[in-house]
Amino acid sequence: MSSQPTQATVHEFDASTGAGSVITDQGMVIPFATGVWESGALRTMRQGQRVRVAVAGSGADAAITSLTLVTFPPTV
Repeated sequence: MSSQPTQATVHEFDASTGAGSVITDQGMVIPFATGVWESGALRTMRQGQRVRVAVAGSGADAAITSLTLVTFPPTV
């Protein structure tokens, strides 16, 4: 995948740590770290919520570099 924004669905989210994972529209589950969630200026998330993510790398090396609500403008 490229660093171009793509839409995904929140798969898991731990509000106490800010870490979680998304499922991309291509069916790939990609985890995200606390810092990624915090950089998106989101106050909360819930499982099933649609988000826009920028992903760098592919396969096992895929990493989310930004995460925002679909209704927010891309941050890349």
